[in-house]
Amino acid sequence: MNNHEEELRRLICDIGRNLFNKDFIAANDGNISARLSATEVITSPTGVSKGYLQPHMLVKVNLQGEILDAAEGYRPSTEVKMHLKIYNELPEMGGVVHAHPPYATAFAIKGEALDKMMMPESVIAMGDIPLAVYGTPSTEEIPDSLTPFLGKKTAVLLESHGALTWGKDVMAAYMNMERLEYTAKLTFLTRMIGGERELPPHRIEELVALRSFYGM
Repeated sequence: MNNHEEELRRLICDIGRNLFNKDFIAANDGNISARLSATEVITSPTGVSKGYLQPHMLVKVNLQGEILDAAEGYRPSTEVKMHLKIYNELPEMGGVVHAHPPYATAFAIKGEALDKMMMPESVIAMGDIPLAVYGTPSTEEIPDSLTPFLGKKTAVLLESHGALTWGKDVMAAYMNMERLEYTAKLTFLTRMIGGERELPPHRIEELVALRSFYGM
């Protein structure tokens, strides 16, 4: 195992602990993956709390989901299909995170996209967060539901399920999950005080124009 793979495994474990400590996941929920090479992906195993991951537990698969390397007793989640859909369709993407952050998941259960442009940072970094239609977990229905958003978004709500984010590397994917949940929480709170309102259209256009300046 080379240094790059060792560092990637440690980073996935760190992200798992962050997701767990922020209550973005409970019990064995969620999964995290990172692209190791053009044809290899490191992914969290099924049946293990992501808050207690150890590097040796992670599984290496190819882009077809076949196991290349796994310690005894560990195998990838059946939900790795969502991750592989992104890696196969978007070669420039290097990380994927799936979690059940409570505010975002509440909107996913309601079946409502997070499409209000209320805060400059959210407009610049992410824009609207669409809703991918419901699919049965572990089937091809969820990967297929992502198709309309690939190459256009880096975060979606999974209807009645949770959230999925991706990025140029696994840390970027994790940061997108934080942004998604923060957007959902602010949306909920502003509604509670009757203060939900969007920025004016011309201000939104100004912010979108700034994306290239920030390298987004």
